[in-house]
Amino acid sequence: MSDTHFSPFETNLDREAALKTLREATAGADDGELFLERRRSEAMVFDDGRLKTASYDASEGFGLRAVRGEVVGYAHSTEISESALKRATQTARLAVADGGGTWSDAPQATNIKLYTDEDPIAGASFPVKLDTLRAMDDFARSLDKRVVQVTASIAASIQEIEILRPEGGSVRDIRPMTRVNVSIIVEKDGRRESGSAGGGGRVGLDGMLAPKDWQDKTREALRVALVNLDAVPAPAGVMDVVLGPGWPGILLHEAIGHGLEGDFNRKGSSAFAGLLGERIAAKGVTVLDDGTIPDRRGSITVDDEGTPSAKNVLIDDGVLVGYMQDRQNARLMGVAPTGNGRRESYAHAPMPRMTNTYMLGGDVAPGDIVNDLKDGIYAVGFGGGQVDITNGKFVFSCTEAYQVKNGVVGAPVNGATLIGDGATALKQIRAIGNDMALDPGMGNCGKAGQWVPVGVGQPTLMIGGLTVGGSAA
Repeated sequence: MSDTHFSPFETNLDREAALKTLREATAGADDGELFLERRRSEAMVFDDGRLKTASYDASEGFGLRAVRGEVVGYAHSTEISESALKRATQTARLAVADGGGTWSDAPQATNIKLYTDEDPIAGASFPVKLDTLRAMDDFARSLDKRVVQVTASIAASIQEIEILRPEGGSVRDIRPMTRVNVSIIVEKDGRRESGSAGGGGRVGLDGMLAPKDWQDKTREALRVALVNLDAVPAPAGVMDVVLGPGWPGILLHEAIGHGLEGDFNRKGSSAFAGLLGERIAAKGVTVLDDGTIPDRRGSITVDDEGTPSAKNVLIDDGVLVGYMQDRQNARLMGVAPTGNGRRESYAHAPMPRMTNTYMLGGDVAPGDIVNDLKDGIYAVGFGGGQVDITNGKFVFSCTEAYQVKNGVVGAPVNGATLIGDGATALKQIRAIGNDMALDPGMGNCGKAGQWVPVGVGQPTLMIGGLTVGGSAA
C-alpha cells in the first residue's frame, strides 16, 4: 500500500490531493475534518428451530465538515474519490460564508489501544455460528418443557475509520463489535411470557461462542421468562423504588445522561443548563462517562472527531461539575472537548454523545437497601422508555420487578412502569449500594436520528417517591 494513500483501508484518494481540498473547504472556518469510514457487518438469527435470516453488509464513504460558529456545513458520499470530495467542498463551504473563523487547535494524539483490531466476522466460520445457534435453541428447549419459542442471534461488525485534519495530521481507529442474544417464550395454562438475555462488546466472537457463555445467557433468559409467567399485576401509586445494579443504569443514561450533553446545555434546553457547580443530586452520587474501559461496548479509543476518549466526571458527590462535549460545543462554551463527539457513520455529522455512563458505588450492602424498603417495587430489569430532555421527565417499563413489603421481596409483577423526572430522582436517592456493575454489553442510544453503541451501569439504588404505573385494579 502506498504511503500517499489512506489506511487502514485502500482507497483511490491521494492524501495530498485530499488535504489540499480539505484546506479549501475549511479556509476561514473554526474547525473541520475529513472522516473516512469502511464498515462490514454480519448478523444471523435462528428462530423457532430454523435459520430465519443471515445478512452481510459492507459500506464505505466519507463525510466532509466545515464549522463556523454555530453553523455546520456537512456533505458525504459513498464514492471515495477526488471528484466527489471536490463536490462535497461546495456544500461544506456554505457554512464558512465570508470566513473570519478562529481555528481550533487539533486534538492531541494518543497511543492508547482499548480493544483488538482483529476482524470478529472472520473469527468463526459460518457453519460454526450456525451450529452454535442451533445448540442454543436445543439447549433452551431441553431446560424446560414450557419453552415454546426460542430466538437466538449472533452479530459481528468491524468499523475502520481515518480522520484527516487540515493541519495535516490524521487519526485512525479500528473498532470491532460482537453480540450474542437469546429470547425465550414460555407458556403455561394458555399464558405466554418472555425473557431475554445477551451482551457483547469490542471483543472477538471466540469466547462468546463457548458453550458456557451462551448457556449462561440462555439460562438467564429462561429465568426471566419463568419469573414473568408467575407475575401478578403491578400496583400503582407513588412509592419508593429499589433499582438493581447494572442494566437498570439505562434509566440513569436516559433521564440524566442526555441532559448532561453539551449541546442541550449550550442551547439552554436541558433541565441541567446553567447549574455547573451547584448541587443537583443527593450526597454520595457520583456519575461518570468513561469511554476508556477496555473492550466495552461504549468505549472508543478516539471519538469521531479524533479527540482521545476520556474518563469524565459529570456529577461529583452530588455536585454538577461537567458536561459531555464535542469540539464545536466545547469551543462555543469556552471549555475543552471531552472525547464525546460521536456519529453513527460517515453520513452523519458528530454531536455530543455518551459512551459508558455509570454511577459509582456507595457503602451500603444491597440486601440492607431492600430490607429498608417498606412498601414499594424492586426493579432489576428494564425495557424501553421515553424521556423529555427539556424537563427530564421519563417513563420506563420494567421487564423484571417485584413487590416488596416490610423488606420482604414478594411476588413478581408485570405491567410496571416508572414515572418521574431525572432532576428530582437524583435528589431523592436515599441509599447507594456497594455493588456497582456495568451492563452486559447490549445498549444502543438514539439521538437526532443517529444510533451509537453505549454502556451503562450503577449499583443498587433506593429512590424515594417515584410514580409507579401499574395494571392492578
